[in-house]
Amino acid sequence: MDDEIAEIFAGYAPDQFFCELTRSRSDDGGVPDLVRERLARIGEAALRARARQAETDLIDLGITFTVYSDATAIDRILPFDCIPRIITPSEWRQIETGAVQRVTALNAFLGDIYHDAKIIRDGVIPADLVFGNANFRPEMRDFAVRHGTYVHVCGIDIIRDENGEFRILEDNARTPSGVSYVIENRHLMLRAFPDLMSGVKLMPVDDYGRRLRAAMTEIAPGDVADPQVVLLSPGIYNSAYFEHVFLAREMGVPLVQGSDLVVENDRVYMRTTKGLSRVHTIYRRLNDDFLDPEVFRPESMLGVPGLIRAWRAGNVALANAVGTGVADDKAVYAYMPRIIKYYLGEDPIIQNVQTNICREAEGLAYTLAHLHELVIKPVGESGGYGITIGPRASRAELDAARAALIADPEQWISQPMIALSVAPTLADEGIGPRHLDLRPFVITGRDSWVLPGGLTRVAMKRGSLIVNSSQGGGSKDTWVLAGGY
Repeated sequence: MDDEIAEIFAGYAPDQFFCELTRSRSDDGGVPDLVRERLARIGEAALRARARQAETDLIDLGITFTVYSDATAIDRILPFDCIPRIITPSEWRQIETGAVQRVTALNAFLGDIYHDAKIIRDGVIPADLVFGNANFRPEMRDFAVRHGTYVHVCGIDIIRDENGEFRILEDNARTPSGVSYVIENRHLMLRAFPDLMSGVKLMPVDDYGRRLRAAMTEIAPGDVADPQVVLLSPGIYNSAYFEHVFLAREMGVPLVQGSDLVVENDRVYMRTTKGLSRVHTIYRRLNDDFLDPEVFRPESMLGVPGLIRAWRAGNVALANAVGTGVADDKAVYAYMPRIIKYYLGEDPIIQNVQTNICREAEGLAYTLAHLHELVIKPVGESGGYGITIGPRASRAELDAARAALIADPEQWISQPMIALSVAPTLADEGIGPRHLDLRPFVITGRDSWVLPGGLTRVAMKRGSLIVNSSQGGGSKDTWVLAGGY
């Protein structure tokens, strides 16, 4: 078997990068070795055949997303890699506790800035960074949300550096997507690779829908015994529409669009074949700007006129709350260690990546002096857009980044180029190392719960650091070992 393992992994060289499948960890239970043996037993040809069938299954099941910038391909599947990512019990405990700490601090921060703003008065974070933020919503001032929870669903992007240390790269506190792939990837592995998973004790991922519905029930207003929860989607042309359908089914709640809802007497109702039916909680996958044309964009056809009025009257709950975008701003991210310390009196369980704030003179000067060494990111973009990777950029790209920084430094941060961890991935040339990250999902009602594992996104292109699906990234099943080996 050693010869077979050597053959299938002959071209695999993680070099200086940390790799969870080839690096021994004290509580991995020998599972990485077992997985390598089983991959060798299956063989590369059979792996490819099964992987092709898995992608056909994704198409047949309609598990797709939309890339609006690509006129040649409206719907795509998220490329699926059949070699799993393995997280040990101790590693998961760190991720889980770190994610809950992070969300607790984010909710405390949002509750503060929309009320007394003590953190600003105490000089911990600049006032204009909050009140001048495009995602700050004055409509939320002095409005109390149930259980103090603003971020009910949060996706936290985590990477590993060259030493295997976890680092938080980004917070997603508005309408984070990707959880459907976590669950469907597991189902896909069970169907296509049962021999790879046989006897391996993993923490389950199938409880997400029940947990999400429970949290939505907990935040419902009033004392309704069985509150009506709905999932509000922009509709079939949204890039994550498959996920909206999937989550509504998992929760067992109606999937609605803005035209399906109406506000009367500051209460929200759903149109049904039997007439109007009261709605108590809305899990919305619609950005703030489009939620209510009476308050935000008047031309929006996706939202519900009067929705914010009904919310402020205490007759409906919204998840996530309006105005959470301040908390996942990339410039605010740089202050998160201070925010955690301020509200919780704790150091971060998982540290940030070192971040230079270009709105500050010191951060701008350092960035301009080390442009060729740093990753330059716009604070208002997501999905991997607008990023300049200094060590890989051309002279023209560096000049353009320099000009943008000088022209509007408040719109930029910079970070060192981290040697992202890698994992074996089935590529055209065989099994090769590809960079990856992890997005665990945290659900918060009264308390917080973290889905075991999360979405592992993998850069399918050799050497690429961009794992976003819109930029050609794929995904892997994330195995959190249950222990007991």
